[in-house]
Amino acid sequence: MTKQELIRLLVGQARENGFEFRKWFTGKLGRPWESAQQALEDLAEERRYYVLLFSHEFASTFWKAGEQITFQVAKQTFQRRMADGTIGSVSRKPYTRRSAREDVWRYHLRELATAEEPLRYMRRYLRVEEELELEVAASQSGLRLPPVTQAPPDPREAPGARRHRAR
Repeated sequence: MTKQELIRLLVGQARENGFEFRKWFTGKLGRPWESAQQALEDLAEERRYYVLLFSHEFASTFWKAGEQITFQVAKQTFQRRMADGTIGSVSRKPYTRRSAREDVWRYHLRELATAEEPLRYMRRYLRVEEELELEVAASQSGLRLPPVTQAPPDPREAPGARRHRAR
């Protein structure tokens, strides 16, 4: 999938949720509107898509407030100091997580800011036709595919993070 196709899918999903792309494009970039195709090409050039991805208007409509999202948290292994003072290895299994927060888009903007490649991060939250075809083929053959989206690790579960347990 090309960068322009990915941007088209992102804008399409945001538009379904109420994002006014033309108004945003002319207002934020200050460029004249020729066509949607030309606007997408402009965004794909010279990493101008960063303006779109980090726009509050785009983020708040792409991730609708309060809408439940489901994603897979990857397997984690890290070292930590145990209660007896030894250093031990902790392994956590992958699990499915659901979120329904009013300000979910703010969380994702923070994650985008720390992501090495923001478009890759955004790609995790898109459902594209090729994935749907894989799921249909897998269900017909009796296979069960894991969810495609992977969330970044929870910062509270990072190595060295303190967790208080009720006793």
